[in-house]
Amino acid sequence: MILNNRTRIARLGLAGLATTGAAAAALTLVPANAQAAELTQAHTATVASASGDSSTAAQRTGKANNLDGWIKQSLQIMKAKGIPGSYEGLKRNIMRESGGNPAAQNNWDVNAQQGTPSKGLLQVIDPTFKAYHVAGTAQNVTDPVANITAAANYAAHRYGSIDNVNSAY
Repeated sequence: MILNNRTRIARLGLAGLATTGAAAAALTLVPANAQAAELTQAHTATVASASGDSSTAAQRTGKANNLDGWIKQSLQIMKAKGIPGSYEGLKRNIMRESGGNPAAQNNWDVNAQQGTPSKGLLQVIDPTFKAYHVAGTAQNVTDPVANITAAANYAAHRYGSIDNVNSAY
């Protein structure tokens, strides 16, 4: 049997699940940056070959209606507007803040208690969204691309980059 990165990651995940529980297994399955790029390319190739089209519209435009596509669209806008940040930094923060759910809303923290719950992929409150909204994106705080881009703009002003944010901000 030939072992590749996918096989090793899957085996680590199953071993982690058996010995330490589901939370540890989920952490075990997160690949390193080089592995993530390789797995993304492999997944794209698999999806393309399964559909019989090696170049789908979403692949050509980078506008897939999913987390990967939203991050890529936001990065294009960020680059054009001079807002720093990386795919890895955005995804890490999104997964911590909302688990990738664009409809996520925090109804229990101090912001919510004051009437301004955090919303969207990067859990932005309405006043912050309005202050850091980036022209060319939707005016809706739960729009995935608008939420990511406004949060990255805020993080750039406050922390230098979304890449520098490693906890709730």
